[in-house]
Amino acid sequence: MPDLNDSSLYLNRELSWLKFNTRVLAQSMKKELPLFERLKFLAIYATNLDEFYMIRVAGLKQLFSAGVIETGADQKTPLDQLREIRAYLASEKEVIQSSYEEIVADLEKENLYIKNYHELGPVLARQANDYFFSNILPVIVPIAVNATHPFPHLNNLSFSLAVKLQDGESEEEGNYKYGMIRIPRVLPRFFQAGENTYVPIESIVKKHVEEIFPGYRLIASAAFRVTRNADMVIEEEEADDFMMIMEQGLKLRRKGAFVRLNIEEGADPDILEFLNSHMQIFFKDIYTYKIPLNLGALWQIVGNKDFSHLALPPYNPKVLPPFDSNESVFKVIDKGDVLLFHPYESFDPVLKLIKEASKDPKVISIRMTLYRVEKNSQIVQALIDAANEGKQVTAVVELKARFDEENNLHWAKALEQAGAHVVYGITGFKVHAKIAQVIRQEEDGKLKFYMHLSTGNYNGATAKVYTDTSFFTCKEDFAKDGTTFFHILSGFSKYKKLQTLSMSPTQIKPKVVSLIHNEAKFGAEGRIIVKMNSLVDPDVIQALYEASMAGVQIDIIARGICCLRPGVAGVSETIRVKSIVGKYLEHARIFYFKNAEPTTTFISSADWMPRNLERRLELMTPIFDKALQQKLFEILQLQLNDNALSWNLGSNGDYTQAVSSDEKSINNHTILEDYMNKIYKAQKKDSTHRAEKLVKRLFKES
Repeated sequence: MPDLNDSSLYLNRELSWLKFNTRVLAQSMKKELPLFERLKFLAIYATNLDEFYMIRVAGLKQLFSAGVIETGADQKTPLDQLREIRAYLASEKEVIQSSYEEIVADLEKENLYIKNYHELGPVLARQANDYFFSNILPVIVPIAVNATHPFPHLNNLSFSLAVKLQDGESEEEGNYKYGMIRIPRVLPRFFQAGENTYVPIESIVKKHVEEIFPGYRLIASAAFRVTRNADMVIEEEEADDFMMIMEQGLKLRRKGAFVRLNIEEGADPDILEFLNSHMQIFFKDIYTYKIPLNLGALWQIVGNKDFSHLALPPYNPKVLPPFDSNESVFKVIDKGDVLLFHPYESFDPVLKLIKEASKDPKVISIRMTLYRVEKNSQIVQALIDAANEGKQVTAVVELKARFDEENNLHWAKALEQAGAHVVYGITGFKVHAKIAQVIRQEEDGKLKFYMHLSTGNYNGATAKVYTDTSFFTCKEDFAKDGTTFFHILSGFSKYKKLQTLSMSPTQIKPKVVSLIHNEAKFGAEGRIIVKMNSLVDPDVIQALYEASMAGVQIDIIARGICCLRPGVAGVSETIRVKSIVGKYLEHARIFYFKNAEPTTTFISSADWMPRNLERRLELMTPIFDKALQQKLFEILQLQLNDNALSWNLGSNGDYTQAVSSDEKSINNHTILEDYMNKIYKAQKKDSTHRAEKLVKRLFKES
């Protein structure tokens, strides 16, 4: 019997995540993709990497400083991980630069240019000069650093130009002055000169340094960008006013320790020494680039509507049967459970449920969890309207939703002012469950409960680009559990358990492990297909190894991190792992266990990670309706067959891109778009029966 605690059976979490981001970067190099799509993936890669350094690398540095030795099932020390991360990112730097340069060269063939100031012709240079004096000079902050001017505070991800100056009247070398020019976030990353040329702001500022520091001569300059530790540790037990503590935490985030410096390649060594004498960043966390810093800002160029032909054609999510009529959303749910797959099916029915509930005089209560909502959220506005109308509104606003804290604080205050009861999560846990409950008084005076359970956030913006499942029901078993769950959130309850739904941190992990063990009893007749963002939890991985050793065929679709090592002789020979990276961000969690009773199929807000299973309040929802089970199963089958967007994980921990070769190329994103368009056309031709049939049998007639 193999030792399933052997560290060699587990891939490192951080390195697995880096390989996911490499798969994102690989999309930017796909010649078959339109140029704006390739730019988008460069922007996503860079933004992902910022967060990785702010949270994961910062955390490893803290563990190392605290003397922590082991951190996971792979038994790598924090120092081991930091060394491997730095080596990995150093080797990837050339790929980022070559991808960017290749895309820029191809954009020039389309008459779209990204140029530094010194590359501009006279006409565009004059435009850039005018822009400098009218828009840049009034808002930039020139900073001298000397005995009477201390080194300034630099906010996380702030962008500046460091300068080395000399007295303009002095002919002698030396006696240099050092300073910097802060480039505020209110300025766009690029100045658009003419209709088709983008100029990095720092190259315009560099041209005018001597006007910013009059009387001094510019000797050298270098654009740089800093990254700070952005994780927040909130001492909840000591917090009388949790909202106040969160606001203080957000301010402290701006002052976290420096963890990375990005600086332009070829920077004067004196400038680098000047900066790092104040920031004290480990030299291997200093990255030099010959391309513009902050590639996350490339969205500005992608947004140019005059070049929309360089992007993929937009897909408009469809409102399909049974939500395609003008019938009340409550009547639709009364007829039977409904399951949607976003973004192919529109998020509008979710919005309609809350909006209709806010206006319906028979609705007496609305309860919702809010984890990440957009800035102009129609859902939150509907909750505010409902509270203003005197309805009982309970909103669980998770203030600890990382990088959405400020937005959530804003909405929490607005809801409170409207009279809603706002719960700021649970002490020691994040509330990551996605659930809404509408309580409506029927004609006979009885209360009826309408439930919505999802794998994604109540966010209309991300619902257009994230794939997620969305489940509507008014079945009594779900209603009872929904009520219990909200009571747990708003009151005191140590021992409550749900009966139909499963809740973490007490129920989901034992349930998942039990379902895996159950399949193992059936040996080669066992079958598991699971789809999630990340697989990390060592107990769940051990259960999967045991099932594989029993002969169970297991397929795992894990977009991001996977710490399980597939294909190991005698341990995981029957396990296959794939990752799908493409136009849409794969966010749904769908679990299929062939021999489970009373249902084979589940959706969940939780990934199989310790944080989701042990430190968050999450929900796992069983799907009992046979047609909806079939719909989810066919989604899983389609993604397993995908050979256009897929990467397969090998036993060595490396991912290789799936190759279609002589086979038909199967891109699950475009197939689903086409299929939903087909249903929509059938619906428009007044063939409601045909449309409903297509919805129920998702791919059989595709």
